[in-house]
Formats: sequence, C-alpha cells, structure tokens
Amino acid sequence: MTVNHTYCLNSSTIRPAPLMEKIRIAAKVGYGAIELWTDDLDAYVTAGGRLGDVQQALSDGGLAVPTVIALHGWLGSSGPEHAAAMVEAARRMEQAVAVGAARIVASPPLEACDLSCAGDQYRGLLELGDRVGIAPAIEFLGFVASVFTAEQAWQISVDADHPDASVVMDPFHMLRGGGDIASISLIPGERVAIWHWNDLPAQPPASEQSDADRVMPGDGVAPLEQIEKLARGAGYAGAVSLELFNEAYWAGDAEQVAALGLRKMRRFFTS
Repeated sequence: MTVNHTYCLNSSTIRPAPLMEKIRIAAKVGYGAIELWTDDLDAYVTAGGRLGDVQQALSDGGLAVPTVIALHGWLGSSGPEHAAAMVEAARRMEQAVAVGAARIVASPPLEACDLSCAGDQYRGLLELGDRVGIAPAIEFLGFVASVFTAEQAWQISVDADHPDASVVMDPFHMLRGGGDIASISLIPGERVAIWHWNDLPAQPPASEQSDADRVMPGDGVAPLEQIEKLARGAGYAGAVSLELFNEAYWAGDAEQVAALGLRKMRRFFTS
C-alpha cells in the first residue's frame, strides 16, 4: 500500500523567526504542515495579533496543523496545582482549536512522579479535550525523570482507556531515554499522533545530549532507516515533523534552514 506522508515543519527549528514568518516560510519551501507553539501564539496575541489572522495565513499557505505544543502540569500534580494546570490546559486547547490544530501535545514533568495514576490523569486530560474539541497526545522526553521512554508513554495511553489516546514519537527522545527502538512495533500506527524527526550527533554520548544537540536527519548516527521501517511496519501514515532546537540553525537564514530540512526529510517516508 502506498502512503503519502505529509512533511511538517516544527516551528522550533526556526525559532527566532516571528510566528507569521514561520508560517510563510513553511508554505514557501514546500511543507504541507507546521507545528506551532503556544508561546508563539501567546506572544502574537499579546502584541495585538488575532488568532483568526493566524488561521487565515495557514489556510492561504495550504498548511495543516497536526499539533500545537504544549500542555504542562497535568501529570503528577494534585489539589489546587492540578486544578490550575487543567484551567491552563483548557485555555491552550481553545487556542489550538482556533488555529485549526488536530491535537495538542501533553508533556510530562521534569521530575519523577508516581505513574500509577498517570492513566487516570491522562484520561482526565482527554475528557477535557473532548469538551473543547481537540485530542491531547502524550509525549515522552528522554531527559526527564518521569516519562522518558516510548514504552512508558504507550502504557499510560493504554491505561487511559480512551479512543483518542495517542503518543508522540521522536528518535532523539527514544535514544536519549534509553528505550528499545523495537518498542515502536508495540504501538499501532493509528495511535501515534505524529513522528518528530531528527538525528543525533556521535558526540557527546546520547545519554548526555540535550535538545540543542539535535542535527538534521541523515547528518548524525541515529538508526533512522531502521526506525522508519519499524514505524511503517506499525502502520504509521501521518505527518513527519522536523523538530530541531539547534542554535547553529537558529543563527542561519530561516528560509534556507527550513528548505535544507525539507530536502533532508525527503530521504525518509517516501512512497
């Protein structure tokens, strides 16, 4: 079966550019989608912009929005802290809906927490999403002490017992967190919200790397071909998003960086 994956630009890759410039660039160089960040949307509105204008720019550029990033504080919190996190989650969800996002990323806390209740807390977030009209997708982060492997995120998704539960996948976080890439096969493709795509340099060791170390796909040592094969084998048919936080790219010409990234991405997930 032929699958036409959508190439997406995570706007973190060209972070210093203003929001509307990021949208313009993504459309101009040929991406079919863009992932936006709540911080950018907040800054745009604070400066007097309107979310309706953002949605119009996305429409004019033919860009889908697979996710907006991110929700925080929903996992491992309790009492007033948890209630406040859910209020903020609702605000961010409503903002994401206003720009046409299909999902919103739910991030785990930096610190270790009791994951025995994680399924229930994720379900509560999903039920909030039901009311707002968007589905939160749980991500694992290889450098945190709470949810740092795909296996953990998938178990939380299963425990949530909700039809819209899904996981954000990412080569950097899989290798940084020490999980087995074979776990990709455990997660049905339709339960993956998005694949973030990036590579890891040879040094420092993966266990010591930070987001800022990520490099363009194919420029590092990650087994991306194997990861791609496993993702395809699990039935993944969604967007593949270039997500980098490298200051060397931020210092470059944003349009050239985005165009280079798209060329690098086209080695992967081709029909």
